[in-house]
Amino acid sequence: MFDLSQAAPRAAKLTVLSLGVALLATACGGPSAPSSTGTTSAAAGINCPAAGAGGGKTSQAPAPTGQIPASTTTTPTPLKLGSLLPTTGSLAFLGPPEIAGVNLGVKEVNAAGGVLGKPIEITHRDSGDTKTDTATQSVTALLGGGAQAIIGAASSAVSKTVINQITGSGVIQFSPANTSPDFTTWDDKGLYWRTAPSDVLQGKVLGNYMATCGAQTVGMIVLNDAYGTGLQKNVKAAFESAGGKVVAEELFNTGDTQFQAQVDKIVAAKPDAVALITFDEAKSIIPLLAAKGIKGSQMFLVDGNTSDYSKNFQPGTLKGAQGTIPGTFANEDFKKALLGIDPALKDFSYAGESYDAVNLIALAAEAAKSTKGTDIAAKLKDVSQGGEKCNTFAACVTLLRNGKDIDYDGQSGPVTFSDAGDPTEAYIGIYQYQDDNSYKPIKEEFGKL
Repeated sequence: MFDLSQAAPRAAKLTVLSLGVALLATACGGPSAPSSTGTTSAAAGINCPAAGAGGGKTSQAPAPTGQIPASTTTTPTPLKLGSLLPTTGSLAFLGPPEIAGVNLGVKEVNAAGGVLGKPIEITHRDSGDTKTDTATQSVTALLGGGAQAIIGAASSAVSKTVINQITGSGVIQFSPANTSPDFTTWDDKGLYWRTAPSDVLQGKVLGNYMATCGAQTVGMIVLNDAYGTGLQKNVKAAFESAGGKVVAEELFNTGDTQFQAQVDKIVAAKPDAVALITFDEAKSIIPLLAAKGIKGSQMFLVDGNTSDYSKNFQPGTLKGAQGTIPGTFANEDFKKALLGIDPALKDFSYAGESYDAVNLIALAAEAAKSTKGTDIAAKLKDVSQGGEKCNTFAACVTLLRNGKDIDYDGQSGPVTFSDAGDPTEAYIGIYQYQDDNSYKPIKEEFGKL
């Protein structure tokens, strides 16, 4: 059993988000995209940047030199992590970078001597999607194996099916990719955490970005689940606040395979831009939009579908399309380390958030001198703020074992948690598609929640 007497519901801790975002202060540059033809109209024109610089990352503090001090406390029970990340289902493309991020984090922690004198043990299980009960079966197996923290799921809708099962067992659920605002006020006994920011932030960035790039009207095709409708709400609010108008909103359900009706209604509304808030259903939707005359430069994607489509579409299909993904751009050293774990990686989405989840859990266990889930959770906020900056497990654990307070900043950017377990500040990366339907980073927006 575990003691919940000190854990107040999240709803009592944080019920209102205030958002301050430094957003796109100058107009987008670059050459104007040609006006759409055929059945569509781009009255305002879409004029988004072809390239740009990332901005304002937190500086990387150097690692302490010398040998890492031995832990003064050893644990009879090693830190056992489980991962609940997608290898099947509509978000399967996110599984490889997330799993690689977890494995890289575990590798580095264990190379530095492990947690409280013992190496981390990791067990991977598939989350699937909401069309199956894969996640429930996987969580049951992970809990039965003694996991004290589970990293995942990627999908907010999947997390909703297992969060009570995990946190009700006194185990931490730590998602690298959940963005639904619903988790901010979830009664999770203080055991749900995430390194991905709420979609309040991604929605604010994307809505403002479309307006700044010249769109006056937008049509939206939206997955009807916690992720899709939550992000839709925030994109719409930001776009309309910037003076734009949402002229069509078409929903579809998980498992749907036919999207012509939604596409026809969007095209009939003649929007300047189309926002696709989907998972891999985009593979079916994008060709339908292109066939109706919607150009790549009119399409705006999100983290659920910003992926490499070089093997899926004819060249030029997505040229000029934009996509947003929470987190900083993966730097070359980090990419190289991830490729050492999985040489087949093409996407790096949420790899940094997954890597950071491992490091934060490990450091909180060191700070708590315990591998018990509830003890670790009580220290996660402490290791994310207020102390000496550090950005690797080795550097941070050296400071901890020397009696110092630490402030971990990771590969996903600065990590500072609210009482609700949400990042209070984050970057949103903006990416642009090339002629071969692959994408490259063009700029980052930093915001605070």
